[in-house]
This record gives sequence, structure tokens and C-alpha cells, in this order.
Amino acid sequence: MHGTGFIKVFLIIAALSLLLDWYVFSGLKTFTADWQSNRLRQVVLYGFLVISVGVTLLFILGFGSFSTARGMTPFHEWVLSFFLTIFFTKLFFIIILSLGDLGRFIVGIVKNISKPAGQSSQPYFPARRKFISEIAILVAAFPFTGFLYAMFRGKYDYKVHRVTLHYDDLPDAFDGFTITQLSDIHSGSFDNTAAMQRGIDIAQAQKSDLFVFTGDLVNNAAWEIEQYIPNFSKLRAPYGQYSILGNHDYGDYIEWDSEQEKAANLDKLKQHHKDLGYRLLLDENVVIEKNGQKISLIGVQNWGKGFIKIGDLDKALQGVDQDAFKVLLSHDPTHWEEKVRYNTANIHLTLSGHTHGAQFGVEVAGFRWSPVQYRYLDWAGLVNEKDRYLYVNRGFGFLAFSGRLGIWPEITVITLKKKMA
Repeated sequence: MHGTGFIKVFLIIAALSLLLDWYVFSGLKTFTADWQSNRLRQVVLYGFLVISVGVTLLFILGFGSFSTARGMTPFHEWVLSFFLTIFFTKLFFIIILSLGDLGRFIVGIVKNISKPAGQSSQPYFPARRKFISEIAILVAAFPFTGFLYAMFRGKYDYKVHRVTLHYDDLPDAFDGFTITQLSDIHSGSFDNTAAMQRGIDIAQAQKSDLFVFTGDLVNNAAWEIEQYIPNFSKLRAPYGQYSILGNHDYGDYIEWDSEQEKAANLDKLKQHHKDLGYRLLLDENVVIEKNGQKISLIGVQNWGKGFIKIGDLDKALQGVDQDAFKVLLSHDPTHWEEKVRYNTANIHLTLSGHTHGAQFGVEVAGFRWSPVQYRYLDWAGLVNEKDRYLYVNRGFGFLAFSGRLGIWPEITVITLKKKMA
């Protein structure tokens, strides 16, 4: 979504938020109606209005400073995140309160219809019960505390996901070979370098044979990664560090003064991959050799359903032996769904990212849910189709919402194993 459209959508949401405030206020009046301290009652009621309206106004004013030439900064992401925290807290409160009011309305209709003839014509409507507002507050506390945790802790709560894959045709020398994957760093969003560094340290501590990065180094512009080059350049592996571009790396989501400026930004970003010590694969392949045996590492530019489609898999496969063991880096998992799994090259493993798992969801005891699943068929973790695997990394960074809840930032460690005869 381009800058002006982005702002219009969130201004509409801001207006809706202000309209909802009066209903929440009425529910809080019910909740505090029997309090003996009138002063405390006023503090709660008008304190809510000050906070809710204040956050909404901050949201409107904050996005008034939004620049389509820079995109969202950490400031804008924080403003958006606080607004969403208050908005969804109010929404959960209102859902419970409205259910109670609907019940009152139905009871009132039934009692008025069944009223015996001769009784007072004054319509009957039951008063709102306090326990409904108490339940509403209890329910609303969950998104409120959850969002705050996501913003202050969750987005840097790095998790290591370990996957072991077995293949009949893996060269013997690569039995036990390990790959650490990061994806979606989104360096323009970071607001805590020390916390980010912990994630880098965890990744390096895996001591994998190979390091790969699967796109979206920045949100929009090459300068976003520059202050973090000393941090991410510490990621090293014995068999090298390789990377590809993601949809955000091309600078398509901000406005440039000219096509030449946009192209120069992409050239600078490519140079930054070199500065980091990463070999950027642009529709090409390299051979990884160990003890005289080889596997092919292939990298394509971004190809995604609904996004930029310039990745050329056929070009990337040129010179690759049909029988070679192949690992593909492709940012968007829809590339695997639409193109890779049908390719006659029989690519053994594709590593992707892109979805972030929506940065929100549930993954507990085998149960998985995230709103991103209504957009992406394969949105996190491992997919297997006839021993041709796709792994979707949940992302190292974050974008827009400055937080993560339930879908934590990921460091992936993949171990390749030879199937026993």
C-alpha cells in the first residue's frame, strides 16, 4: 500500500476509535456506579478518555509527519502499536458489553410483548448489570497486556527452531551439514541494538557450516542497515555466508525523486551485502564443496504472488547438474507453491521467509493459528511434498507493528542427514 493510501486507511480507523470511546465510557460508568469515592470514579472515567483520545490524537498527528520518501520509522511504528493496543482493548471490551446490551434488549422486548393488558404502558427496559462490565474489563485485559508484552519483550524474544531433514541422495560428505537461516531482518525497524545483538549472538553460537539470509534486509532504503553492519557482519560460517533480496529491498514502498535514485539505492544495498560479508545471489548458483563432494546453492531475486516477480529460476539453475543436491533461497513461499515444486530440476530444499507469521498467532502443542494463514498457504515452518521440502522462517525482525506475540522472532538451524540404507 502506498503512503497516501496507508494514511487514509488509518485515519478512518482513528475516527472509528473516537466513535467507540463513548460506548466504552458508558460501560465504565456502569462499572464505577456504586463506588463510594466520587473522586476515584472521575479519575477512572476521565482518565480513560484522556488516554484513549490522547493516543488517537497522537496517532493522527504522528502520521501527519509520515513521509512517503522515508516510509515508517520506529517512531511511527511505536505510535501505531500503542494505538492498536488501545483500539483492540476497546474492541474486546465493546464486544462483551454489546452482547450484554443485546441480552437486555431481547429481555425488554419479550417482557413488553408479554405484558398483561391493563398494566402500565411505560415500556420496560432492564438496567445494565455491573457484572457485564466486569467481564468486559477482564476480557479486555488480555489484548492489553498481550500487546504490551509483544512491544516491550516479544519482538526480541528470539527462538531457535531446529529441523533435521533426511535424504537418500545427500552426498556422504554432507551428512550432518548444518545451515543457519535468518530472514526478514527489517533493519529500519530496530529500536534496541543491545536486544538485537542478542539475537545475532544466538545465531552465531549455533556454529553452523553455512549461513544464509533470505531477504528483506531493510524496510525501504539502503541506509537503514548501515548502522548495523558491524553487528550483522559478525555472522560467519566455515562454508560461507550467502543472501538474496526480498520484496522490501527493491525500494518499491516509498517514493523516489527519480528512477535513477531508486536504482542507485538498490546498488548501494547490494554493496552493503558485500560489506556484511554476504555473497548476494541474483538468479545464480554456487557450488559448496566438502571433502571433494558438492551441493548446489541457488539464489533467486524476489518472486511472490501479489508482489514483485523478477526472480528467474531457470536462469539461476543454469549450469547446475540435474542430479546435484540443490538448496534454493527464495524469499516468498508462494514461489515454491507456484513454480519451484513443479520444476523438473527437483530442488531438494527451499528456504523462504516473507510472511513473518503475521508477528501474531498461536503455536502450542501442535496447534497453529495466525491471521496470515488466510493469505498464505505455507506461512511458517516445514512443508514436505514428496521429499521436496520448503521451510518458511518466521523472520528475525518486525515491520509496522513494533512487536511480536505468539509468533516469536526466529533463528533456523537445519541439519542435513543421509538416510540410512
